[in-house]
Amino acid sequence: MLSEPASDCQLCPRLATMRQRNRQAYPGWFNRPVPSFGDQNARLLIVGLAPGLQGANRTGRPFTGDYAGDLLYATLAAHGFSTGQYGASAQDGLQLVDCMITNSVRCVPPQNKPDRTEIMTCRRHLDATIRLMPRLKVILALGKIAHDSTASVLGLRPSRARFAHGAHHTLPDGPVLISSYHCSRYNTNTRRLTPEMFDAVFENIRDCLAASLHQSAD
Repeated sequence: MLSEPASDCQLCPRLATMRQRNRQAYPGWFNRPVPSFGDQNARLLIVGLAPGLQGANRTGRPFTGDYAGDLLYATLAAHGFSTGQYGASAQDGLQLVDCMITNSVRCVPPQNKPDRTEIMTCRRHLDATIRLMPRLKVILALGKIAHDSTASVLGLRPSRARFAHGAHHTLPDGPVLISSYHCSRYNTNTRRLTPEMFDAVFENIRDCLAASLHQSAD
């Protein structure tokens, strides 16, 4: 099973049609399924919703070129998960440290809203991404859709792994699933998610990674 969809994936007809329209309207944009970004041997995986039309769909890198990326990459830098300067471009030279970023749905959906079938269809790629990360210790899910998709891949029952900001769900032999409100412009403008709240999530991630090192040493 491939962790990344084919560049002209046809599994979701509605998304494939939108990609083709975008190629005609914006021929200089990426306009393909957006691949994961980061190190396969990382201990942290961040799962978002889907590429934004003028963000990752344009640049070809998750959370790059839109407001959500401004907050996410600034927070990653503050907690030592990246090197270089984020410049809202896939060519800015930024590199992730002990971290990978992916999306629940790899293609941009109309109105940024994938439907249930598209979410379930693309879940195979999230599953493969997780399976190909041998050192994975923590997964951060941004938003309820990312949370639900990740929980399903991990085999967590919905009734026992409900989405809540800052929630932790631990598997006996798997990674810790931590959830956060999505770092979208809407959530930050309405103060549903503040930079301080987002920073606290990453403090928790650092604590979880430190705890995993102690467990390995024992």
